[in-house]
Amino acid sequence: MSVDSTRLERALRSRLAADPLWDFALALYTRPGVETACLALQDEAGVDVCELLWHCWLHHHGLALEAEPDELAAIRRWQREVTSVLRALRRQLKGEAEKSPGVAEVRQQVQRAELAAEQETLARLQALAERGEGLVCQPTCRSKLAFSLASRWQLQKKAQLLALQTIESQLDPP
Repeated sequence: MSVDSTRLERALRSRLAADPLWDFALALYTRPGVETACLALQDEAGVDVCELLWHCWLHHHGLALEAEPDELAAIRRWQREVTSVLRALRRQLKGEAEKSPGVAEVRQQVQRAELAAEQETLARLQALAERGEGLVCQPTCRSKLAFSLASRWQLQKKAQLLALQTIESQLDPP
């Protein structure tokens, strides 16, 4: 962390551990409009939903990513090589699963594996945050989140900006 304080780091780790990213992500994802917004950003702009939810969680805790830690590249590789592959397979099986109970069962197993891969991603992102690498403390300001994420991912289309605003509007105050 940029702020050099052992006490702060201990308090931060404790606070983040008490609010697991997985639980936060599940709660946020089920709020009105969030799932649709996340999937639109994923499918239309290539935004990784797990990383998006991680940024929301960090923001909720008054943190932001100032510099990308090296470990983030490995997490992105996991998402690309494992989670995205499972998602593509699940989507590919959708039509055939409607016609065949056997394929439907295989698709459900692939879906469970995809969810487990996403849970692993969120666990890795939480561990990264708990180490404080690349993070800075910042006062929580709702309007800053959508703006910073739009800048981070170079999102400019109105629908993408509205999707970010939808997600931001569903965040609980810290």
